[in-house]
Amino acid sequence: MNDNLNGIVSYLKSVKLEWAKITWPERKQVIAETFAVVAIIFVFTVAVYLIDIIFKAILGFIPSV
Repeated sequence: MNDNLNGIVSYLKSVKLEWAKITWPERKQVIAETFAVVAIIFVFTVAVYLIDIIFKAILGFIPSV
């Protein structure tokens, strides 16, 4: 039981040491990158929607059996 507890404590100490090594981005950078991701998702969504409309129009010319 004591070995398990020592292992958990050792693990948590290692996590704390690694956590201190993280370099967090500035708030301004996070906001800019978030905006870029949302803009790219919007552009691709509109592109897929337009392609869908085009394919529906093209396939509308094919007579159904």
